[in-house]
Amino acid sequence: MLKELASAAPRDCEDCPIRHRAVCARCESDELERLDQIKYYRSFEAGQTLIWSGDKMDFVGSVVSGIATLTQTMEDGRTQMVGLLLPSDFVGRPGRDSAAYDVVAVSDIVMCCFRKKPFEDMMARTPHIAQRLLEMTLDELDAAREWMLVLGRKTAREKIASLIAIIARRDAVLNTAGMQGPLVFDLPLTREAMADYLGLTLETVSRQVSALRRDGVIMLEGKRRVTVPDFNRLLEEAGDDSDGGLLV
Repeated sequence: MLKELASAAPRDCEDCPIRHRAVCARCESDELERLDQIKYYRSFEAGQTLIWSGDKMDFVGSVVSGIATLTQTMEDGRTQMVGLLLPSDFVGRPGRDSAAYDVVAVSDIVMCCFRKKPFEDMMARTPHIAQRLLEMTLDELDAAREWMLVLGRKTAREKIASLIAIIARRDAVLNTAGMQGPLVFDLPLTREAMADYLGLTLETVSRQVSALRRDGVIMLEGKRRVTVPDFNRLLEEAGDDSDGGLLV
């Protein structure tokens, strides 16, 4: 399976599905060539831990395909999912030697990795990379603040709708499909993972997903294939509006 995932990784940056969203989005051709000299691909199967909290990190990189969770463990062993890594999200932190969170693959994942020290050196010499990484960091901060609202103030139905909206918008952006018309995508999280991330019970997640389907907000094919007929209506169910909504 890992060999199959690795063979599916793009070999040319121009063919990369996250090319225009990742940390290298603003790089010129000569800068991409320098990045190519320090990059390599890694593949992980669903359930596999990519990084353990406290581990020394010798790489940074971007999620090319798949989804992972960021999890923090307390001293008594309790764990809390504190974030999601979707395609084009950056993993690791230049200037920090060790990982702050466990990173666990929810689905099969392909990552484009860069050797950490050469990447830090290149970032210092390449404003395009440093500027893009700053933008992504600020977007992540905005999204974290929005997520505090989701977890702290929204109802169970609004939480489920918010999470589906985040995934739908990211999928549309990556596939350049736009937000017009029905949105069709695969939900990358199991209902158990959704419950963990949202602070809900599995029964509540299943009940609210069924209610959204019954009310025509979403359509389901199997357990994972989701169609959103009207994205604005989904935003309304999430407690957001078409001018704002959750940042991704």
